[in-house]
Amino acid sequence: MFSDPTFFLVLMAVVGLIAGAIASVSGFGIGSLLTPVLAVKAGTKLAVAAVSDPHLMATALRFWLMRKHVDRRLLWNFGLMSAAGGLTGALLHSYADSPALTFVFGGLLIFTGVMGLTGLSERLRFKGWMAWVAGAVSGMLGGMVGKQGGIRSAAMLGFNVPRHAFVATTTAVGLIVDAARMPVYLITQGDEVARLWPGLLAATVGAIIGTLVGERLLRRIPEPIYRRLVAGLILALGVFMLLRIGK
Repeated sequence: MFSDPTFFLVLMAVVGLIAGAIASVSGFGIGSLLTPVLAVKAGTKLAVAAVSDPHLMATALRFWLMRKHVDRRLLWNFGLMSAAGGLTGALLHSYADSPALTFVFGGLLIFTGVMGLTGLSERLRFKGWMAWVAGAVSGMLGGMVGKQGGIRSAAMLGFNVPRHAFVATTTAVGLIVDAARMPVYLITQGDEVARLWPGLLAATVGAIIGTLVGERLLRRIPEPIYRRLVAGLILALGVFMLLRIGK
Protein backbone atom coordinates (compact mmCIF):
# COMPACT_ATOMS: atom_id res chain seq x y z
CA MET A 1 0.00 0.00 0.00
CA PHE A 2 2.89 2.37 0.67
CA SER A 3 3.81 2.07 -3.01
CA ASP A 4 0.48 3.73 -3.93
CA PRO A 5 1.22 7.50 -4.12
CA THR A 6 -2.36 8.51 -3.28
CA PHE A 7 -2.55 6.23 -0.25
CA PHE A 8 0.78 7.52 1.02
CA LEU A 9 -0.26 11.18 0.69
CA VAL A 10 -3.53 10.56 2.53
CA LEU A 11 -1.66 8.64 5.24
CA MET A 12 0.84 11.46 5.71
CA ALA A 13 -1.99 14.00 5.96
CA VAL A 14 -3.92 11.93 8.53
CA VAL A 15 -0.87 11.18 10.66
CA GLY A 16 0.12 14.84 10.43
CA LEU A 17 -3.33 15.88 11.66
CA ILE A 18 -3.17 13.49 14.64
CA ALA A 19 0.41 14.52 15.41
CA GLY A 20 -0.44 18.22 15.28
CA ALA A 21 -3.33 17.76 17.71
CA ILE A 22 -1.21 15.74 20.14
CA ALA A 23 1.62 18.28 19.95
CA SER A 24 -0.75 21.11 20.86
CA VAL A 25 -1.63 19.23 24.05
CA SER A 26 1.71 17.72 25.03
CA GLY A 27 4.32 19.90 23.31
CA PHE A 28 5.60 17.02 21.16
CA GLY A 29 4.40 14.40 18.71
CA ILE A 30 4.90 15.66 15.15
CA GLY A 31 8.37 14.24 14.63
CA SER A 32 7.63 11.19 16.76
CA LEU A 33 4.65 10.11 14.63
CA LEU A 34 5.58 11.34 11.15
CA THR A 35 9.20 10.13 11.13
CA PRO A 36 8.41 6.36 11.31
CA VAL A 37 5.79 6.69 8.54
CA LEU A 38 8.11 8.56 6.20
CA ALA A 39 10.99 6.25 7.12
CA VAL A 40 9.16 3.35 5.42
CA LYS A 41 9.71 5.07 2.07
CA ALA A 42 12.80 7.21 2.66
CA GLY A 43 14.81 5.55 5.43
CA THR A 44 15.13 6.79 8.99
CA LYS A 45 18.08 9.15 8.48
CA LEU A 46 16.43 11.07 5.64
CA ALA A 47 13.03 11.00 7.36
CA VAL A 48 14.47 12.73 10.44
CA ALA A 49 15.71 15.60 8.28
CA ALA A 50 12.60 15.81 6.06
CA VAL A 51 10.06 15.87 8.89
CA SER A 52 11.74 19.00 10.23
CA ASP A 53 9.82 20.93 7.52
CA PRO A 54 6.22 20.16 8.63
CA HIS A 55 7.49 20.28 12.22
CA LEU A 56 8.67 23.86 11.75
CA MET A 57 5.44 25.05 10.13
CA ALA A 58 3.12 23.53 12.75
CA THR A 59 5.38 24.59 15.61
CA ALA A 60 5.46 28.17 14.34
CA LEU A 61 1.65 28.26 14.20
CA ARG A 62 1.38 26.75 17.70
CA PHE A 63 3.81 29.34 19.02
CA TRP A 64 1.78 32.19 17.52
CA LEU A 65 -1.41 30.86 19.11
CA MET A 66 0.19 30.46 22.55
CA ARG A 67 2.91 33.12 22.55
CA LYS A 68 1.42 35.00 25.55
CA HIS A 69 1.92 31.96 27.80
CA VAL A 70 5.68 31.50 27.25
CA ASP A 71 7.74 31.34 30.46
CA ARG A 72 10.55 33.70 29.43
CA ARG A 73 12.90 32.78 32.28
CA LEU A 74 12.71 29.10 31.38
CA LEU A 75 13.06 29.88 27.69
CA TRP A 76 16.33 31.78 28.14
CA ASN A 77 18.11 29.16 30.23
CA PHE A 78 16.63 25.77 29.36
CA GLY A 79 15.69 26.86 25.83
CA LEU A 80 19.01 28.31 24.69
CA MET A 81 20.97 25.33 25.97
CA SER A 82 18.47 23.01 24.28
CA ALA A 83 19.10 24.80 20.98
CA ALA A 84 22.86 24.45 21.42
CA GLY A 85 22.43 20.78 22.24
CA GLY A 86 20.10 20.33 19.26
CA LEU A 87 22.70 21.76 16.90
CA THR A 88 25.35 19.45 18.33
CA GLY A 89 23.01 16.48 18.03
CA ALA A 90 22.16 17.35 14.42
CA LEU A 91 25.88 17.46 13.57
CA LEU A 92 26.30 14.04 15.18
CA HIS A 93 23.14 12.65 13.60
CA SER A 94 24.91 10.91 10.71
CA TYR A 95 27.18 9.09 13.18
CA ALA A 96 24.46 8.17 15.65
CA ASP A 97 22.32 5.67 13.74
CA SER A 98 22.67 3.11 16.49
CA PRO A 99 20.10 0.73 18.04
CA ALA A 100 21.94 1.13 21.34
CA LEU A 101 21.29 4.88 21.35
CA THR A 102 17.61 4.34 20.57
CA PHE A 103 17.41 1.77 23.36
CA VAL A 104 18.89 4.20 25.90
CA PHE A 105 16.66 7.02 24.70
CA GLY A 106 13.51 4.88 24.81
CA GLY A 107 14.44 3.66 28.28
CA LEU A 108 14.83 7.24 29.53
CA LEU A 109 11.40 8.15 28.19
CA ILE A 110 9.80 5.12 29.85
CA PHE A 111 11.48 5.99 33.15
CA THR A 112 10.29 9.60 32.90
CA GLY A 113 6.77 8.52 31.98
CA VAL A 114 6.51 6.15 34.94
CA MET A 115 7.85 8.85 37.26
CA GLY A 116 5.19 11.26 36.00
CA LEU A 117 2.31 8.80 36.21
CA THR A 118 3.19 7.78 39.77
CA GLY A 119 3.69 11.36 40.91
CA LEU A 120 7.36 10.83 41.78
CA SER A 121 8.45 13.42 39.22
CA GLU A 122 6.77 16.09 41.33
CA ARG A 123 9.60 15.66 43.85
CA LEU A 124 12.14 16.37 41.09
CA ARG A 125 12.61 20.03 40.28
CA PHE A 126 15.29 21.55 38.05
CA LYS A 127 16.65 24.83 39.37
CA GLY A 128 19.63 27.05 38.58
CA TRP A 129 22.39 25.30 36.67
CA MET A 130 20.32 22.11 36.40
CA ALA A 131 18.04 23.89 33.92
CA TRP A 132 21.05 24.53 31.68
CA VAL A 133 22.19 20.90 31.92
CA ALA A 134 18.69 19.54 31.26
CA GLY A 135 18.36 21.77 28.21
CA ALA A 136 21.72 20.82 26.73
CA VAL A 137 21.33 17.06 27.26
CA SER A 138 17.72 16.91 26.02
CA GLY A 139 18.57 19.00 22.96
CA MET A 140 21.60 16.90 22.01
CA LEU A 141 19.78 13.58 22.43
CA GLY A 142 16.84 14.87 20.46
CA GLY A 143 19.04 16.14 17.65
CA MET A 144 20.79 12.80 17.37
CA VAL A 145 17.70 10.59 17.17
CA GLY A 146 15.14 13.03 15.76
CA LYS A 147 12.79 13.01 18.77
CA GLN A 148 13.52 16.46 20.19
CA GLY A 149 9.99 17.11 21.40
CA GLY A 150 9.64 13.93 23.42
CA ILE A 151 12.83 14.27 25.41
CA ARG A 152 12.28 18.03 25.77
CA SER A 153 8.81 17.51 27.27
CA ALA A 154 10.24 14.80 29.51
CA ALA A 155 12.83 17.26 30.81
CA MET A 156 10.18 19.96 31.15
CA LEU A 157 8.27 17.80 33.63
CA GLY A 158 11.05 18.74 36.03
CA PHE A 159 9.79 22.34 36.08
CA ASN A 160 6.68 23.48 37.90
CA VAL A 161 4.75 25.29 35.16
CA PRO A 162 1.00 25.26 34.30
CA ARG A 163 -0.22 23.47 31.19
CA HIS A 164 -0.43 26.48 28.85
CA ALA A 165 3.04 27.66 29.88
CA PHE A 166 4.32 24.09 29.48
CA VAL A 167 3.16 23.79 25.87
CA ALA A 168 3.98 27.39 24.94
CA THR A 169 7.53 27.19 26.31
CA THR A 170 8.32 23.79 24.80
CA THR A 171 6.98 25.17 21.52
CA ALA A 172 9.20 28.25 21.71
CA VAL A 173 12.19 26.04 22.48
CA GLY A 174 11.23 23.84 19.53
CA LEU A 175 11.41 26.82 17.19
CA ILE A 176 14.87 27.70 18.47
CA VAL A 177 16.02 24.10 18.02
CA ASP A 178 14.56 23.97 14.49
CA ALA A 179 16.44 27.15 13.60
CA ALA A 180 19.65 25.56 14.88
CA ARG A 181 19.33 22.16 13.22
CA MET A 182 17.55 22.78 9.90
CA PRO A 183 20.52 24.47 8.18
CA VAL A 184 22.57 21.37 8.95
CA TYR A 185 19.93 19.08 7.46
CA LEU A 186 19.54 21.29 4.37
CA ILE A 187 23.27 21.39 3.72
CA THR A 188 23.76 17.66 4.15
CA GLN A 189 20.49 16.28 2.73
CA GLY A 190 18.69 19.17 1.04
CA ASP A 191 18.37 17.59 -2.42
CA GLU A 192 16.96 14.34 -1.05
CA VAL A 193 14.47 16.21 1.16
CA ALA A 194 13.26 18.32 -1.79
CA ARG A 195 12.28 15.17 -3.72
CA LEU A 196 9.86 14.24 -0.94
CA TRP A 197 7.84 17.47 -1.25
CA PRO A 198 4.38 15.93 -2.05
CA GLY A 199 4.36 13.88 1.15
CA LEU A 200 5.81 16.72 3.19
CA LEU A 201 3.15 19.13 1.88
CA ALA A 202 0.38 16.69 2.83
CA ALA A 203 1.89 16.23 6.28
CA THR A 204 2.23 19.99 6.75
CA VAL A 205 -1.42 20.66 5.88
CA GLY A 206 -2.54 17.90 8.23
CA ALA A 207 -0.29 19.11 11.06
CA ILE A 208 -1.58 22.69 10.75
CA ILE A 209 -5.21 21.55 10.96
CA GLY A 210 -4.36 19.27 13.88
CA THR A 211 -2.62 22.13 15.66
CA LEU A 212 -5.76 24.25 15.53
CA VAL A 213 -7.88 21.35 16.83
CA GLY A 214 -5.43 20.46 19.59
CA GLU A 215 -5.16 24.02 20.86
CA ARG A 216 -8.89 23.96 21.57
CA LEU A 217 -8.61 20.59 23.32
CA LEU A 218 -5.90 21.92 25.64
CA ARG A 219 -8.32 24.46 27.10
CA ARG A 220 -10.63 21.64 28.24
CA ILE A 221 -8.04 19.54 30.11
CA PRO A 222 -8.14 20.07 33.90
CA GLU A 223 -4.81 21.21 35.33
CA PRO A 224 -4.55 18.36 37.93
CA ILE A 225 -4.53 15.61 35.30
CA TYR A 226 -2.50 17.43 32.64
CA ARG A 227 0.99 16.40 33.84
CA ARG A 228 -0.04 12.74 34.08
CA LEU A 229 -1.49 12.89 30.57
CA VAL A 230 1.84 14.18 29.23
CA ALA A 231 3.69 11.53 31.25
CA GLY A 232 1.50 8.84 29.71
CA LEU A 233 2.26 10.09 26.19
CA ILE A 234 5.99 10.14 26.98
CA LEU A 235 5.78 6.56 28.29
CA ALA A 236 3.97 5.48 25.12
CA LEU A 237 6.65 7.12 22.96
CA GLY A 238 9.39 5.29 24.87
CA VAL A 239 7.67 1.92 24.42
CA PHE A 240 7.08 2.67 20.72
CA MET A 241 10.76 3.44 20.20
CA LEU A 242 11.90 0.21 21.86
CA LEU A 243 9.46 -1.86 19.80
CA ARG A 244 10.88 -0.34 16.60
CA ILE A 245 14.50 -1.23 17.33
CA GLY A 246 15.82 -3.38 14.51
CA LYS A 247 12.92 -2.62 12.17
